[in-house]
Amino acid sequence: MTNSTRPADGTPEERRSNALIVAQALEFLYPAALRAAAAVGVADHLADGPRTPAELAAATGTDEQSLHRVLRLLATRGLFEQDGTGRFGLTADGDMLRTGAQVSARAAVLMLTDPTMWRPAGEMTRCLTDGGSAFDAIFGTDFFTYFARDPQIAAVFHTGMASMSDAEDRPIARSWDFPEDATVVDVGGGYGGLLRQVLATGPALRGVLYDQGHVLVGHGLADPVPGGADPAGRWQTAEGDFFHSVPAGDVLLLKRILHDWDDHQCVTILSNCRTALAPGGRVLVIDAVVPEGDAPHQGKTLDLMMMASLVGRERTEADFSRLFAAAGLRLDRVVPTPAVLSVVVATVSDTATP
Repeated sequence: MTNSTRPADGTPEERRSNALIVAQALEFLYPAALRAAAAVGVADHLADGPRTPAELAAATGTDEQSLHRVLRLLATRGLFEQDGTGRFGLTADGDMLRTGAQVSARAAVLMLTDPTMWRPAGEMTRCLTDGGSAFDAIFGTDFFTYFARDPQIAAVFHTGMASMSDAEDRPIARSWDFPEDATVVDVGGGYGGLLRQVLATGPALRGVLYDQGHVLVGHGLADPVPGGADPAGRWQTAEGDFFHSVPAGDVLLLKRILHDWDDHQCVTILSNCRTALAPGGRVLVIDAVVPEGDAPHQGKTLDLMMMASLVGRERTEADFSRLFAAAGLRLDRVVPTPAVLSVVVATVSDTATP
C-alpha cells in the first residue's frame, strides 16, 4: 500500500508528454511515404490536374488502395490535396516532386531516403555504442568506397545532390560579391550548379570545376543562366583529388564538402586550398553553421546523417575557426544566405608558414 497521491495512470501533463513522444516516434513513416510516392513518380501524373487513386494506380502500376493511403498521409503535410470527389491533386509545394519541375526535389528525396542513408540512420545506436559511422558495419566498407564500386548508386547520390543544390545555388551565389575578374575554383563541385550560377553574376569571372572524372562528365556549365552573364569561354574542368591538390585560384569554393569528412581530413583539404590560393584570395566554405542553443535548425538534423552514414559532421562557427587555424587560415566572417547554408570566409593567416 502506498501513500502517494499520484494518479495510477499519470497526470494529464504526463499523458500528453507520452502521446507527444509516441507521435514523434511515428514520424519516420512520413519520409517513408514520401520516398514511396517519389519512387513511383506519382506527381508526374498530376501535372494536368487531379486524378482518382484508381487512375493514378493504373498510370504508375501500383496498388490502388495502398497508393491512396500513402497520398492521404502526404496530404496532411500539404504536398497533395484531396477534393470532394476523392481525386488527388498537387499543391504548389507538391509540384516540386515532379521530375520536370523547375527545381524538382524528387531526386533529392530519393537520395536522402536511399538505403545507404536510411539503413544507417535506423541503426544509429551503433554510433553511440561503437563510435564512428554505422555505414561500414552494414555495407562492409566506407561510404565513398561503396559508391565508387556501384555507378548506379553513385548516380543516385550525385543527381540527388544536384537536386538539393538547384534551389539554393542562385541565392548563395548572390550572397557574396566576387571580384569582377577573379578565377573561381569549385572544389569538389559535382555537376557545377553553383559555379554556373557564380559565373552568371559577372561577365569577367572565370571558373574551374574540380572533381573526379566520372562526376565531371555530367556537368552543366555550358548551359546559360536565364538573365545571367553568358558562361561561354569562361570555364574549364579539372580532374583530381582534393586530398592531394587543388587548382590555383582567387576564390576557392567548398560547398557541402567539409561536412563529409572528419577534422583531420578537413585540415588536409583546407591546407591544399591554402597552398592553391592566390595572394589576397579567399576560401569560401559553404556549409550549415550550427547555432548554439535548442532552436531547431536543419544542420542539427543533417549532422546525424553525417554521423550515421559518413565520418563528418555539421559544425559551429567555433569549429570552423579551429579547422582554419590548423590549416594556416583564419576565419574572416560568416555570411548568412537565404538557404540553410552560410558562407564561411577564410583568408591566409598572418602567422601561416609560406
